Amino acid sequence: MTLSNLFSLNVSSLGRSARFFCGAATAMFLCQCTSTPKAEVVVSVKEQKLGYYKDGHLVKKYTISTSKFGIGDKPGSCCTPLGKHEVIAKIGNGLPTGAVLKSRQWNGEVLPPNAPGRDPIVSRILWLRGLESQNKHAFGRYIYIHGTTEENRLGQPASYGCIRMGMRDVVNLYNQVPVGAKVVVTPGSLPHG
Repeated sequence: MTLSNLFSLNVSSLGRSARFFCGAATAMFLCQCTSTPKAEVVVSVKEQKLGYYKDGHLVKKYTISTSKFGIGDKPGSCCTPLGKHEVIAKIGNGLPTGAVLKSRQWNGEVLPPNAPGRDPIVSRILWLRGLESQNKHAFGRYIYIHGTTEENRLGQPASYGCIRMGMRDVVNLYNQVPVGAKVVVTPGSLPHG
């Protein structure tokens, strides 16, 4: 039996229970066909590095910046929250590298790396939602993984709570990580993978 024959079964001639079973079996089959490999991001505050992992293996390591005010989740603290998060939204698809995002909208500007006197969010945003009590305010505090023009400050704590990346690096990560991907911010080192 071919796949097309499997889906051309006349379910209208079946009883209600059989139609339900056929629908459930088809849904399970399609879920298995379209499942994506596990993708995860780990942020090391200690190393100021972000690791992108796929199926448990380290694919790419990036230099980043977490908060210059330390770690925590208290509203108004400007700290980077620790723990498990998920990507709840992705913003900036198709925009040019260096596009300035003000209030999550492109304002029409495009800046080069290390543009003097400016510190806007650029290129892409991966908006995080905390999944634990220690980071429950992350979404409402607008904690993002985002691009920065201040690439010369990457590798040291420099942000106001977010996780900053190089403007090209964040585009690369954005293209790899789906909405719903898990993001773990740890005070320790990146795991080997």
